[in-house]
Amino acid sequence: MRPFPKLLAAAALVGSLLATSSPAFAEKIALVGGRLIDGTAELPIRNSVILINDGIIEQVGNTDSLPVPEGYRVVSTEGHDVMPGLWESHAHIMLVGHANYTHWQEAYRDRQVDEIMPAALVQLLLAGITSVRDLGAPLEDSVAIKERLRNGEIPGPTLYTSGPFLQAEVDEWQRHYRWEVKSIADAQEKVQRLHAAGMEIVKLIDHDDMDRSVAQAIVDEAHRLGMKVVAHAHKPDEIRIGVEIGIDNFEHTGLTTAPGYPQDVLDTLVERTATGIFDGLLFWTPTMEGLFTYPDLVANPEELDDACWERGLKPDTIADIKQSIAKPGHLSYSQLTPLRTPTIRNKINQLRETGVMMLVGTDSGIPMKFHCQSTWQEMAVWVHDMGFDALETIRAATYWPAVMMGVQDRYGSVTPGKVADIIAVRGDVLKYMNIVRDVDMVMKDGVIYKYGGVVDEALLSEFE
Repeated sequence: MRPFPKLLAAAALVGSLLATSSPAFAEKIALVGGRLIDGTAELPIRNSVILINDGIIEQVGNTDSLPVPEGYRVVSTEGHDVMPGLWESHAHIMLVGHANYTHWQEAYRDRQVDEIMPAALVQLLLAGITSVRDLGAPLEDSVAIKERLRNGEIPGPTLYTSGPFLQAEVDEWQRHYRWEVKSIADAQEKVQRLHAAGMEIVKLIDHDDMDRSVAQAIVDEAHRLGMKVVAHAHKPDEIRIGVEIGIDNFEHTGLTTAPGYPQDVLDTLVERTATGIFDGLLFWTPTMEGLFTYPDLVANPEELDDACWERGLKPDTIADIKQSIAKPGHLSYSQLTPLRTPTIRNKINQLRETGVMMLVGTDSGIPMKFHCQSTWQEMAVWVHDMGFDALETIRAATYWPAVMMGVQDRYGSVTPGKVADIIAVRGDVLKYMNIVRDVDMVMKDGVIYKYGGVVDEALLSEFE
């Protein structure tokens, strides 16, 4: 993606983490003082110095080894952990939390590119998400929103898109964002259409209901064109067949209320992960926090009142979403969830033991999963409930998603030569992962959108 206009928040006040609201042109920045967790296997760097020129990281060191050259604007990160910008590996930017899908698709079909998708993107960005995989949307809307980002008309993360789902059968009301695929020729033609439109990903669901040769043709054509293929893992056969046809990344924990994955599925995953080296890794995005914490949300729905999810949305949209989620425990969408919740921990442990490379993703945008909240909540549950190592979790939200998409030469770590997508959180994120809910600084393409917890509203207004 082309960098946004080189507009930066004004210089930090001495001894303060508050930036002024007036944007100014500046191409050379030095982030100085914080502990750097750079996204690689390297140990954190205390008192770090990061030199950024024209949106690219030039050098990384610490205050003892890397003096700030003349001409760089110094931005303090003292007292903070500094990290690569986060990736949200499973988002739906055509959705912003409404609980009635059929109503949403009918009522907001014509408001996606001008209202809904830009709102989702700015909410993600201000939450520290600098790259996002959008998995399922009308093709024309995906093309249009990518064009708006490229032209600098709206702020947002680097966006990787799938366009419509590919599947065996589609209900009439879903046909604008889901495509049926019935034959090998149809599979090849539809994948080619997605690729020609600029989609980087193919999203395949219910592929166990397809003729095997058709599903194989989708994967083969996507790989021929350099695209990644992600697939649902809701059913055992989706996993079994998905491994055989060469899926790159499975999505969700799945299997409804079953206590765990069948042994033959686990054996298949182990065999697959045993054959993949760096370029052949098998990725998995479990999207499990919403399932795991749903009973807590029903007991205390206060987080649904957080105004962060209202940013960029019109008053009537906000009111419509609020009425749809007024009774979280009543939603038909979630009635099975309390029975699934107790199975999540075992399924996560089973997946970890198979050797799949797990990525942080949330299904952000589905009912009650807001773009401004979902990613940090997932990361916190990984560490504080599921027992993942904090550094492992950060890499699952930074480095490994970039590897999965084949863009690790430009994104995923705070290292020289990479794009300056950088965030900072106040405190020790390796001890308290949930502090990621309050990202103090957000830098995208070398542009600071948020500093000291304060959004640069003047900068955002430049896009309006």
